[in-house]
Amino acid sequence: MGPRGYHGPRARAPALWTVRPPAARPPCYTTAVSRLLDDCLAANRRWAAQAVADDPDYFKRLEAVQRPDLLWIGCADSRLPPNEIIGRVPGEVFVHRNVANVVEHTDVNCLSVLQYAIDVLQVKHVIVCGHYGCGGVRAALSPQPLGLIDNWLRHIRDVHLWHREELSAIADLAARADRLAELNVEAQVANVCHTTIVQDAWRRGQSVTVHGWIYKLSDGLLRDLGVVVSTPEQIPPEYRLFT
Repeated sequence: MGPRGYHGPRARAPALWTVRPPAARPPCYTTAVSRLLDDCLAANRRWAAQAVADDPDYFKRLEAVQRPDLLWIGCADSRLPPNEIIGRVPGEVFVHRNVANVVEHTDVNCLSVLQYAIDVLQVKHVIVCGHYGCGGVRAALSPQPLGLIDNWLRHIRDVHLWHREELSAIADLAARADRLAELNVEAQVANVCHTTIVQDAWRRGQSVTVHGWIYKLSDGLLRDLGVVVSTPEQIPPEYRLFT
């Protein structure tokens, strides 16, 4: 039986608001904030109008179906817009982003995206993309407590621990962080491949290849780290879920 008040014929969904949001913008909206939001809405209208001018059926096709071949798992950094940096339009890339592009086996958010992309959308390629100068990676190298996010950064600190000898030999802190960013991408590629989702796809003969890339903010270029996994034989036996 469910919790009291949430079971039976008289049960009702909980209210989303104790006070209905006002139709007008509240006083906390300063002139600058209002201008920013108005600019965003105006830019959207211009973009939509231009898209229709270029192709009158563009949104009708986009509404009907999405057929992306790529799932992009990247950092939430605002300087790293996935579609734009790889020249893809809406509908061509399925995207999941978080701080420092971490794939964690209890993160239902990430795993749900991965499952939908592979099982439903049938994407053929999963790209894990980090970037140099990553704030999350740099924070993971710092001993300073940061609050809630320390629980998330622990996954990157694990990668640091595994490669402590190599990283400790890099004297320059920025270079050390950039190398950790590369190693973190490699670790997250492995984590993607160790999921039941990817391995079940391989078991049923579905083509799924996982790639590790990294982006350089200073020149806008992507670099393929050469980490490419497309079969269960490429992962350690301890992580294989079938033979």
